[in-house]
Amino acid sequence: MTRKNKYYNRSRISEAKFREIIKYYSIDLNASQIAKLTNLNLNTINKILHMLRQRIFELSQFQSAPLKGQIEVDESYFGARRVKGKRGRGANGKTIVFGLLKRGDKVYTEIIPNCKAVTLQSIIKGKTDIESVIHSDGWRGYNGLVDFGYKKHFRVHHGKNEFVRGNSHINGIESFWGYAKTRLVKFKGMNKNMFELHLKECEFRFNNRKQNLYKILLEICRK
Repeated sequence: MTRKNKYYNRSRISEAKFREIIKYYSIDLNASQIAKLTNLNLNTINKILHMLRQRIFELSQFQSAPLKGQIEVDESYFGARRVKGKRGRGANGKTIVFGLLKRGDKVYTEIIPNCKAVTLQSIIKGKTDIESVIHSDGWRGYNGLVDFGYKKHFRVHHGKNEFVRGNSHINGIESFWGYAKTRLVKFKGMNKNMFELHLKECEFRFNNRKQNLYKILLEICRK
């Protein structure tokens, strides 16, 4: 008889085996690798990893404290290859993601329908403290933040080959985009409906990069 698993209710997998799965997941092995190392069915592993990603996504929705301090904001595009003739913010066939990063700390990401000012600024107002210093590029969607009470908004103009101006840059959020895109490459053929779960997993891993992910994941499962 399988011993009770306090992390995975009504499971036929032992607690020790489940811990093993979490250990491999915490170091970012894929489902096929975990299945091979644990001698478990690939469908079983995929089911467990999907539940973990759902749990991570749910927890991300309860991030109540606004980001405060030096905040970098930017948008990025994920998905299909760029359509010939379509460039930049008008690129077709891609998923638009908006990100806010507190320097040296955490990132917040959200899928958005467009890059209009009302879209970007409503997220900034909802996710950052009004006393924060906002750093962005020169996109017109950021025009008018000062009018909403953000007294310090600094820009770099990439179109003029300007990427750093004193302490003003968005290198941190651009570094996160690079990390997320590199990581997501291994999920070739990903169902588009699964993208948000994988995006939030990237956010979770980045935000806990200095922590023991194995222990954090076990605690998430217990709760």
